Amino acid sequence: MAHSLYQRDLISINDLSLEQVKTILETAKKLKQKPDTQALQNKIIANCFFEPSTRTRLSFESAALRLGGKVTGFTSDGDLSIQKGETLRDTIRVISDYADLLVIRHPREGAARLAAEASDKPVINAGDGANQHPSQALVDLFTMEECQNKLNGLSIALVGDLKYGRTIHSLTQACMLFDMRFYFVSPEGLTLPDAIADHLKKNGVRFSFHQTLEEVIPKVDIIYLTRLQKERLDEAEYQLVKNKYTLTAGLLSQAKSNLKVLHPLPRVDEMDTSIDKTPFAYYFQQAANGVFVRQALLTLLLNEKSS
Repeated sequence: MAHSLYQRDLISINDLSLEQVKTILETAKKLKQKPDTQALQNKIIANCFFEPSTRTRLSFESAALRLGGKVTGFTSDGDLSIQKGETLRDTIRVISDYADLLVIRHPREGAARLAAEASDKPVINAGDGANQHPSQALVDLFTMEECQNKLNGLSIALVGDLKYGRTIHSLTQACMLFDMRFYFVSPEGLTLPDAIADHLKKNGVRFSFHQTLEEVIPKVDIIYLTRLQKERLDEAEYQLVKNKYTLTAGLLSQAKSNLKVLHPLPRVDEMDTSIDKTPFAYYFQQAANGVFVRQALLTLLLNEKSS
């Protein structure tokens, strides 16, 4: 079946239509149920990680290998010619001749867009600064649908660093494609950026801001926790807000029976390990789903027709 994602870049979740998101989620579901070990035969994926990553990098690598592809790349810029003064644009232009698709993570906002402009191969943004992380948003949507059997009609609490959390930015924009109700819970200085809040208002999305977890827990189907982005905060800012929100099993005593707790990981102090043994925990399944969603992305961007 023909689709519209072949040879496309994925830089922002806003690059995708509702139909394309549904195609990705449906393809991920099929691949989870029935693996395809030949979808990337003779294809090479370049993982260009200028910033540390565990789940995103390894899930993209695992996705490619399980589809029959090969992987090249790097996990920091320490050994690159960038250290000799080469520009990011030139680096990407050269790597594009070595691979069929590039996955890039970079600490600078806009770096993925620049990479897409420099490359004649598809580019997937695996995180650019505090800006976007579109493949994670798709993993989150897939996991929400899996654990709640729907996307429309969900109530979601997004908790933690909403200012610098790129997973929050991408997920919020992805969820705008569906009928959802948001509860934003964060310290005063780390609330959702005005531009995203304004975008929600213009699109008629229902949302509200809160400063305590307790007031929203009984109302929601999903609690989506994020860590404080310490690497993007100055020390004074970090000390002011650390440990402000810690979800414990005890706090979930008033939760709806269908509640699931999601987290893009890594977790630090914002979620107690006591939750791991409760029926609410779904974040490790969420991490595992990263492979299937990224398999779907690689399959669709590199194959003109989906099965």
